[in-house]
Amino acid sequence: MIKRILVAGGAGFLGSHLCERLVEAGHDVICLDNFFTSQKSNVAHLLGRSNFELIRHDIIDPILLEVDEIYNLACPAAPGHYQYNPIKTMKISILGSINLLGMAKRCNAKIFQASTSEVYGDPEVHPQPESYRGCVNPIGPRACYDEGKRAAETLFFDYHRMNKTNIRVARIFNTYGPRMHPFDGRVVSNFIRQALNGEDITIFGDGSQTRSFCYRDDLVDGFLRLMAAPNDLIGPINLGNPGEYTIKQLAELTIELVGKGNKLIYEPLPPDDPTRRQPDISLARKHLDWEPRIPLREGLQKTIEWFRSINPDDFRPPTPNY
Repeated sequence: MIKRILVAGGAGFLGSHLCERLVEAGHDVICLDNFFTSQKSNVAHLLGRSNFELIRHDIIDPILLEVDEIYNLACPAAPGHYQYNPIKTMKISILGSINLLGMAKRCNAKIFQASTSEVYGDPEVHPQPESYRGCVNPIGPRACYDEGKRAAETLFFDYHRMNKTNIRVARIFNTYGPRMHPFDGRVVSNFIRQALNGEDITIFGDGSQTRSFCYRDDLVDGFLRLMAAPNDLIGPINLGNPGEYTIKQLAELTIELVGKGNKLIYEPLPPDDPTRRQPDISLARKHLDWEPRIPLREGLQKTIEWFRSINPDDFRPPTPNY
């Protein structure tokens, strides 16, 4: 059945791939984006398709649309971007969720929230299951994102309890792949860009902190499976790659794949930076029959090839009036 689907944040790194998949499946897709961290070039190839529409809009302001499904991916996700204007980041998570949930209620639409592993903070439980309530600093420099996403989950579940809104909540762990913003400050894009430029690779901390890296195609598969799941599977559900790597291991693999003999340098660890991060994906395996299939070496090679193909000067920094 053809559906009318809204993707908020649809011109971003993950949103553009989701739009692509939905358009190819024959759905009528509305991409909504304010282009703070995203690029119109991410969806330029879809603009000629009869079942794709692009609207420049910020979801902190209401908008009236008639849709069957909503994916809320609208929020800057890299520390440098979400800390650029922390008050606006909180507004996106809270006011944006209220506006989209209101639309879902009015249209009787199913709505998906792209939450984050950052709701677990610097975890005291490892790996992190969905039942873990987290260890988050509510007044730290990362709180605008961590607490904003936690508040958004609260709103989604309250709309579900009060209004029977059909929700889906996914907690996304570190994801990488083509169309990452080259200056988003994330560790994968930083390492690749520095390696390709022949620069020293900057590691914050001693490099022993861990992350779990999921390739973007695997993650979008998880989105689609969760949205298509039975209505009693509302989440939250972890989506990420359970493979755990230290930041130093990632740097060394990037140097190996780029092949330029870069050196490692070390800088102080930013405040509240999690020391370990690894998803427990037992629920996704059981209820969605989902787990990542693309290993880090393969996905990183594809991402490096994409970085080689772009001109970094084509990517704008965050807009000054954000």
